[in-house]
Amino acid sequence: MSHEAHEPETPHLDFQGTTPYEDYVKADVLTHLQHLLSDDPGEMVFLVTTQVMELWFTCIVHEWETAAKALRNDDVPTAMDALKRSIRELEALNGSWTPLAQLTPQQFNSYRSSLGEGSGFQSAMYRRLEFLLGEKSASMLVPHKGSPRAYAELEKALHEPSLYDEVLRLLARRGHPVPQEVLGRDVSQRYEASPEVERVWADIYSGDEDDELARLGEALTDVAELVWRWRNDHLVATRRAMGAKPGTGGSAGVAWLEKRAQKNVFPELWTARSHV
Repeated sequence: MSHEAHEPETPHLDFQGTTPYEDYVKADVLTHLQHLLSDDPGEMVFLVTTQVMELWFTCIVHEWETAAKALRNDDVPTAMDALKRSIRELEALNGSWTPLAQLTPQQFNSYRSSLGEGSGFQSAMYRRLEFLLGEKSASMLVPHKGSPRAYAELEKALHEPSLYDEVLRLLARRGHPVPQEVLGRDVSQRYEASPEVERVWADIYSGDEDDELARLGEALTDVAELVWRWRNDHLVATRRAMGAKPGTGGSAGVAWLEKRAQKNVFPELWTARSHV
């Protein structure tokens, strides 16, 4: 006679309330957030893709805030783990452009009016992501003055050191000559490249490639590259869908995106390579 435990033929199906999966994931909330404003069947993928991007922004902001906090505490391994997770998340975020990458002007125009004055640059979570990269601008809080929670979170992020600020402070604590004007700068302002910081990174990269700080620099470079790819994919998808027309939110559209795509994140990590 077999004494082996018999596995149930079916999983547990009867719950007193909602399923534990629903309680954790809130799938019913997520899958009923789509309220279409046109009769065009293509609007659904546009709306869902945009919502998915917002969720990835949220995840990446969490990782970079985790990394910044770890760097403040000189905990580079925890910061590296968060940065590596964010690299995979950025790859997934960038992949979100695939369903929208080949929109024709006619397809986009069929539901573009549903956006009204809405535009991606109004995303509060994306703005927090940009602030963490050092792209600070107090004027970008203005669109959110009618949303108290988003405004408070952005105002807090504006006045906190960016991820890169925390990196540079770590380099200084490790004995590297990061200038005081960089360390003591007004962190609510956009970060501007420094020749002295460029030399610090050149020195780090001229040394042991397995050094902790060199590996940190490479993780940050991976992040910067993927952000650049995100901006370029956004530019190409927009150019394909609407050409040079003004953006839905009153921006210059493609011209504004072209300007954004030309900016390097963590600039000295790129320029220092010419001196190694």
